[in-house]
Amino acid sequence: MQKIDIEQLPGRASPPPIRVGEATIDEAAIAREMQYHPADSAGTAQLKAARALVVRELLRQRASALGMAESSEEAIDEADAAIAALLEHELDVPEPAEADCRRFHAAHPERFSEPTRLRVRHVLLAAAPDDAPARDAGYRLGEKLIRQLGKHPERFTELAQRHSACPSLDEGGELGWLVPGQTVAELDRALQHLPVGLHERPLASRYGWHLVSIDERLEGRELPFEQVAERVRHSLREQATRRALRHYLLALESDIGVEGISLDDDGGSALMQ
Repeated sequence: MQKIDIEQLPGRASPPPIRVGEATIDEAAIAREMQYHPADSAGTAQLKAARALVVRELLRQRASALGMAESSEEAIDEADAAIAALLEHELDVPEPAEADCRRFHAAHPERFSEPTRLRVRHVLLAAAPDDAPARDAGYRLGEKLIRQLGKHPERFTELAQRHSACPSLDEGGELGWLVPGQTVAELDRALQHLPVGLHERPLASRYGWHLVSIDERLEGRELPFEQVAERVRHSLREQATRRALRHYLLALESDIGVEGISLDDDGGSALMQ
């Protein structure tokens, strides 16, 4: 049975062109921009890319209206400099007061805490996620090796060098001190809940099965305000900048006119990225 592409069906309307004032943002420009906006789907990446280009064009036109940018044909670095100057000139972002910083720190202590640190060794038994026989064989081998390590923990280095598919095999499986976010996500989540010692079963990741030994664990702790004051101030300043950008861009969208897409609440995020 022959399949017909949806694009070939008669009567299918093309998406409306995106216009910013008198300027048009074409599909080719959006396609080029998509590489800078990774997403779960091509459609989401396309939307993010289109919004980013709309934001840039709104700012370019505003800068041009103020005599801060000459034309749409100027070099990218010159346009970026003009946009930076424009935002410096037009955005009013108040500096957060110390009382606000202290309240924010007290309300979100987890954001300004020292993370839990783990000293980890592992053996990676490689198996692709879609290779069921290899996954099964890897798990069985992992159970066997864990039984051996339970009786002879001193063999960890030897078994890592013989079986691990991770470059850490040259170090006997040593990963050193890890904090959250330093390893593959699924393994990272599991590590945060493990006690010190050899874990009793293989842990799965997209790369295969991990035999894990937590050799040392240093629990995270809340840090006093004085130690993280600049980080707190930066967080509040960034929040205020996002709010100011959002209002500014929505005002430009209304004044200049945008067709074919809406910035909604995403304008400030598009520019901050």
